[in-house]
Amino acid sequence: MSGYSGRPKTSPRADFLAAHAQVLSIAVFFVLCLAVFSVVSDAFFSTGNFLNLLRQSAPMLIVAVAMTFVITTGGIDLSVGSTVALVNALAAILLQVGIPWSVVILALLCAGAATGAVQGWFVAFEGIPAFIVTLAGLSILRGVALLMTQGFSIPIAPDSLFVQIGRGWLAGIPFPAVIAIISLLAGFAALNLMQFGRHVVAIGANMEAARRAGVPVKWRLIMCYVLSGIAAAVAGIVIAARLGSGSSNAAVGFELEVIAAVVLGGTSLMGGKGTIIGTALGALTIAVIGNGLILSHVSPFFTQIVTGLIILIAIWLNTRVFARLAAPVRRP
Repeated sequence: MSGYSGRPKTSPRADFLAAHAQVLSIAVFFVLCLAVFSVVSDAFFSTGNFLNLLRQSAPMLIVAVAMTFVITTGGIDLSVGSTVALVNALAAILLQVGIPWSVVILALLCAGAATGAVQGWFVAFEGIPAFIVTLAGLSILRGVALLMTQGFSIPIAPDSLFVQIGRGWLAGIPFPAVIAIISLLAGFAALNLMQFGRHVVAIGANMEAARRAGVPVKWRLIMCYVLSGIAAAVAGIVIAARLGSGSSNAAVGFELEVIAAVVLGGTSLMGGKGTIIGTALGALTIAVIGNGLILSHVSPFFTQIVTGLIILIAIWLNTRVFARLAAPVRRP
């Protein structure tokens, strides 16, 4: 009878590669995209283009951080694009009636948190699948935005301090990019250094085991959707400020780009595994692809095809390839 020989010894480098394979793969792909588009277009590597890229990708980065927590629990939020549109329209409407911009921002953040809390309640306490709840939210919130604006774009006064949120600069960096960087740092700390992050991962890995271990599962789930709603509200504020108008047609298809960024970065759609660094790389990769294709004079409609292919490939890698690699090896 042979005893247990212990875990097979492997080199530290092999362990590191196995643990971070998905993040490293998207990092390599990101660098490859940078190299390809720098050759195709002379304007791609200019400082002005990179600053513009950071400003335009900031809303996606902000929401993708929050979506990482939602997907890590095994859920999904399809309503973020509609929340962005609702907040976008509300911002212009409230500013037009003369409400101070600081009060408007606070009200919009509360509105985003409320939409997330309501959807989180249906998911956590009523047991309705997140896909169904947030799909309904996608339709309802977009419909409310359309009803308020009647389909028209509502201008925001260009001399309002509100527009500086989307057009301003801080230390030579676009202010939306500063907000995105703060969101990334906060998300990284919350997921990797705080008890909240450990609870989120535990819920995604095994919800029942997490509940038996004393994790307040339902309230953690609600908090994840509240974070998603707040992040979408911030993105809606940034977009409204940058464009100088509010529209119910803002952020159409935005939720697909955000989900693609999160999954492409290595967060598992099955739950139990999330990475903020991978999310940042995934979001920047999608932004670089869109920016590079435009500078290469490729039809903007082609970017939608690329985004769809990225989603499909990312899901396939998560459910097939990496699931097999992560499966424990059975030893006699």
